[in-house]
Amino acid sequence: MSKSELMKRAKLMLKTQAPFFSIFSLLPSPRSVVTMSNNTQLETIFNQKKILRSRVRKALKDMDPSARSQEDNAIQNIILDAPWFRSSQRLCAYISCSSLREVDTSKVLSEILQNPAKVMQATDPVDLLLLPGYYDTFLKNYLELVKERNWKQPLLVALSYSVQIMDEEVIPVTPNDFPVDALVYPAGVIPITTAAQERCH
Repeated sequence: MSKSELMKRAKLMLKTQAPFFSIFSLLPSPRSVVTMSNNTQLETIFNQKKILRSRVRKALKDMDPSARSQEDNAIQNIILDAPWFRSSQRLCAYISCSSLREVDTSKVLSEILQNPAKVMQATDPVDLLLLPGYYDTFLKNYLELVKERNWKQPLLVALSYSVQIMDEEVIPVTPNDFPVDALVYPAGVIPITTAAQERCH
């Protein structure tokens, strides 16, 4: 299959997803897990998330284009140099969308497409998933498939601009949020889970 065919197929797969913007599942700051006992608590959490999402969207929109480009390059270089990326046998990455202000993945995709045997569809078992800020719906469906088919859990790595990192905030989390294993941002890799700590060091 040619590179252009792979790109077309990947774009089609992305268009068929209905992702939900959830930057909160991939932030490294301390989070409080709230169990839902009633609709009022759930509504409060969704309102808190809405406020934080608006703040993050504004920060992304206000980001200087040259700073964004520098961060894109830094993040992609970190990924390309990472042992967990180089040792991956089967991986799935997103095609970035600038209008959604996602971290650019063009260099990463170019490297991946150098070895088409590593490229997998979202319905194949993978050992590494590179994720944008929008991923809950896709990840929910993929992890159900992993469990159903008894595949090994992939390493879940989200890519983030520095303005998406919140150090002091308490991030509201619901039982439906999907945490990631690691976060790559311009300053490096933040391993979150034990699996990431083992593979990212």
